[in-house]
Amino acid sequence: RRNKMADSIIFLDESRVEQLLSLQELIPAIEKGLGRFSDSLNGGVVQPVRTVIPLTKYNSFFGSMPVYSDQDNSVGAKMVFFSRGNAEKGLGTHQALIVLFNVETGVPQAVMDGNLITSLRTAAASAVALKYLAHKDSQILCILGSGVQAHSHLRAFKEVMDIKELRIWNRTKSNAIKFADEAQKSLAKVKVCETVAEAARGADVVLTVTMSPKPVLCGDWLKEGAFVCIVGACTAAWRETDDAVMKNSLVVVDSRQSAEKESGDIIQSGVSVFAELGELINQSKSIPPEKLEKKFIVFKSSGIAVEDIVSAKLVLQKHLGAKK
Repeated sequence: RRNKMADSIIFLDESRVEQLLSLQELIPAIEKGLGRFSDSLNGGVVQPVRTVIPLTKYNSFFGSMPVYSDQDNSVGAKMVFFSRGNAEKGLGTHQALIVLFNVETGVPQAVMDGNLITSLRTAAASAVALKYLAHKDSQILCILGSGVQAHSHLRAFKEVMDIKELRIWNRTKSNAIKFADEAQKSLAKVKVCETVAEAARGADVVLTVTMSPKPVLCGDWLKEGAFVCIVGACTAAWRETDDAVMKNSLVVVDSRQSAEKESGDIIQSGVSVFAELGELINQSKSIPPEKLEKKFIVFKSSGIAVEDIVSAKLVLQKHLGAKK
């Protein structure tokens, strides 16, 4: 029998998502979502580790990320395609769609562009981590990388950090200069650095959003007490930091299960995960004083489906509200 409800599926393209999604609303929504995700008894989030299919011929992979969130009354999935070669074609390395379904009937509610959501929800989760893990007086930010995630993270970090100085390093210096020119519109002190060491030394917060499969950040370059946010390495074969970072850090992740399966920084260094960020948010776990004796604090972001569903639900609600 024909399902007439399916005729009313809402499609939201990237420009519409951009109109509706603000970091001011997204950061607290992601914070609540991560807290629920890590509350196994009452959180109501059902989320497997993403399924990934390699497309070896094209040096790419396709991932599926389903999730159900009871408290958000939402069920759906993100489908994401990753291709390193896209950068040379003027395309984003990640291409994604998010689909939301009615939780009772399974009738599709909305299909929306997932590229901007992926960028902003990842940055929002990192901003939540910065809020909980970095020193409150942090002022010097180092960003390694200058792509989409670098731009979105700077926007998000400005919401939770008083940035007095921004240092940028990128393998292609011209891209770092373009990023710096944009950043200087809102920040007084912005510096493009010739080396990672120059950028990282003395920084309070170091963000890695590179596409490097091998370590770019060395622990010897970090000041004691630095907060390191690792975002770029998204497979077990890649890592952005060396053992001197990881083995001297208190390690917090968005998902323990995902990190232990997908994070090269964690798997290759052999370190153990202290907590999920959501456990600190919902206060089921706290950082004891002896753990603070570690030189650094690391947040490893895998990027998880509950972040997508929270973001997509927020977008859909605002879209429907605007139509009334």
